[in-house]
Amino acid sequence: MITPKQNQQVLIGIAIIFRDNRGKRQWFVVKQKEDGDWELPKVTVRKGESSVRAVIRLTGEQAGMATRVLEEAGRATGTTIVNAKSIPQKFYYYLMILKAGGADAIGFTDFVWLEHAQAMKKVTIKREKEMLKSAKDILKEWEKTHNKKQQF
Repeated sequence: MITPKQNQQVLIGIAIIFRDNRGKRQWFVVKQKEDGDWELPKVTVRKGESSVRAVIRLTGEQAGMATRVLEEAGRATGTTIVNAKSIPQKFYYYLMILKAGGADAIGFTDFVWLEHAQAMKKVTIKREKEMLKSAKDILKEWEKTHNKKQQF
């Protein structure tokens, strides 16, 4: 039985990770389970943990990456069903840059680094496509306002 306290919203952190590789900007897309869709990596935020901390934990533990959050890329809400009850969810999307690692993401069924247009085609969830598009625009603005010589 779900008590009212357990019926609070679930926070989900989503990592929109990019890297510059051999002159090409690539974006990280994963499959969480064998028969699952291609999507952005996501993690449930633990009690007492910030959504930023959660996505950094996700990239470190599951993807074996050192990353840095550049900006929040967006927020969304939704619901999920747990034990026949509707539970509200809040999604926090973060634009992140790969600093190290990324070749061996063992915590996912499958993963791939793709250029933006390819990543947009691969990701199947409409909201995630929108956030991926938004992240590219946010990154463009971020690069204008930060000294390009300053390394991420």
